[in-house]
Amino acid sequence: MRVLVVEDDRALGLFLERGLKLEGHEVAWVGDGDAAVDYVMEHRLDLMVLDLGLPKRDGLDVLQALQGLHGGMAILVLTGRVGIEDRISSLNLGADDCMMKPFSFHELIARCRALERRRAFPVDSVLRHDDLTMDRMHRKVQRGGEPVDLTVKEFALLEYLLLHHDRCVSRKELLAKVWSMAPEAGTNVVDVYVNYLRKKLEPKVASLFGVSSLIETVRGEGYRLRAMKNRQQREKTDERGLEISA
Repeated sequence: MRVLVVEDDRALGLFLERGLKLEGHEVAWVGDGDAAVDYVMEHRLDLMVLDLGLPKRDGLDVLQALQGLHGGMAILVLTGRVGIEDRISSLNLGADDCMMKPFSFHELIARCRALERRRAFPVDSVLRHDDLTMDRMHRKVQRGGEPVDLTVKEFALLEYLLLHHDRCVSRKELLAKVWSMAPEAGTNVVDVYVNYLRKKLEPKVASLFGVSSLIETVRGEGYRLRAMKNRQQREKTDERGLEISA
């Protein structure tokens, strides 16, 4: 498995990194919450071993930032906190399992193997919207059966739109969830990446008209995915020479 260890205790982090590598896994180690979020957004992972007591960004904040954006990655939380509240919060925020410190390395390995077996039967690993298909496990996207090559950030943006296809998603929400930026940040990065997606998902439409029939701009609110069936029906009607409304 591709594993990320997030632990601010250098000695423990290096120990876990070395031990997991000896078990045959591909392992990286980072020491704070900001680095963890950045790494997950830029790499395809199978498992994250996450300590809750982290500098810069607490482990619970990391889970919050990554909600719905980590594909099929499993999350094993480590905590030295005695209270049960943080463990409950971790599970509610998407963690798959929790271990109390101090722990047995053999037990950690056993729990990692259990999570690996569970990943063989992922829930909602493939997202679909009309003729668009996203395989979250293998990080692949197809439109009309044709592969679409996306960057890591483009993939994360499209994934979030697919997960919330039934509503309009605001720019502030996308900034917070996809870029882990403050909602009030003065940047047009969301609009820029939506434009990138439009050009890749519908290159002919985008190049001719500068618009996309898939990602719809809701003025003053944000973006949403548009169902294509009605549009296709209008195109068929137009081909028969009948008048249609915009």
